Amino acid sequence: MISKKIRQKLKIEDYKSIINNINGEIAKYNNITIVSHYNPDGDAIGSVLALYLILKKINKNVKVIIPNDMPDFLKWMEGSNEIKIYDNEPEICDDIVHTTELFIAVDFNALDRLNDMGEKIMLTKVSKVLIDHHPNPEDFGNLTLSNTKVSSAAELVYEIIDSSKNIDLIDKTIAECIYAGIMTDTVQFRHNMSARTFEILSYLNKKDIDINEINDRIFDSFSKTRMSLLGYALNKKLTLIEEYSTAIISLTKKELKKYNFKTGDSEGFVNYPLSIKGVKLSALFIERENEIKISLRSKGKLKANEIVVKYFNGGGHEKAAGGKSYDTMKNTIKKFINLLPEYKNDLEE
Repeated sequence: MISKKIRQKLKIEDYKSIINNINGEIAKYNNITIVSHYNPDGDAIGSVLALYLILKKINKNVKVIIPNDMPDFLKWMEGSNEIKIYDNEPEICDDIVHTTELFIAVDFNALDRLNDMGEKIMLTKVSKVLIDHHPNPEDFGNLTLSNTKVSSAAELVYEIIDSSKNIDLIDKTIAECIYAGIMTDTVQFRHNMSARTFEILSYLNKKDIDINEINDRIFDSFSKTRMSLLGYALNKKLTLIEEYSTAIISLTKKELKKYNFKTGDSEGFVNYPLSIKGVKLSALFIERENEIKISLRSKGKLKANEIVVKYFNGGGHEKAAGGKSYDTMKNTIKKFINLLPEYKNDLEE
């Protein structure tokens, strides 16, 4: 039973109130499941594992489920081997879903980011909490903590731990997870940093985390085939549209297969073209089984999320967003190029 139906979105004045209500929900229930999105990134994994490890320390029966596997370069984090992968163990995951008393959804704003698992969770009659920093969250939770001004979901998880009076339970392994989440989602502290973010990083650093080692594990542990794919993408598949200060990279299923593509291998590819002088918008198109995955990064006034929301079934942050197309690669790229004149003024400033 849900003790009280609370449906509210974050306002500055009730920020602490929502966090306290979330901690109240956590206190009420023993069987808790934490979920995050398809193709989880560093923030998703760092956030769910930090929360998972804290809840274990206060003797909760807690599980973590993600729709598909995480990249290898994130599997060093404590507890990663205990995460359930829905694609690999659907029946076990369904059993967890049906026996859970509280769901905590982290680092996504819509249930379709969970693929098949999302609808099953929505049909359950138990309490649901959303912790996220992306714009326009769906109202599927009993409590919604949605703050687009923070660096990451990991920062929000830290605030929840801090307000729960369990801050002293953050040890080195939990600090590493939170740090990894913040570092990856800010692209190594380049975006969405605030004074509060630096305060949190300072606290985490006091837990004797090895910053250089974390950086090496995430950014300097790629396979040779991944690096070869990056070289191919930049040398052979990068197209500049100078009139609109835009760069495009596209990778087909055949090309991915040639380079033994694994989950996470294309992480960060979309950021590289922004290093080219004059480029304000970078687009990465990756062909999947039934869709084209689209990643956008922007500079200046242009809001990348407006493009994917309007044209490509997507969402995300102003400067980092993603979407998808169910058309062919050729037609998807043609559609993208044809819409650039609409954003010409923003791309010129």
